[in-house]
Amino acid sequence: MKAIHVISAVIGGAIAGAAVGLLVAPEKGDDTRKKIMKVLKEKGISLKKSKMEELVDEIEDHIENAI
Repeated sequence: MKAIHVISAVIGGAIAGAAVGLLVAPEKGDDTRKKIMKVLKEKGISLKKSKMEELVDEIEDHIENAI
């Protein structure tokens, strides 16, 4: 197995795990998205609510396709 495949698998697994963790978190999704937007804003990244919802939908689709 090539090293790039291992690295890609680890990164993909980390992203999928983080996404699943966010999606099944005990807090309401709206509260979680607000926290994410706050952290991103502190880091200088501007992300509108509609873009955040698109990102969440894209992550959900990716997870469903992976399972």
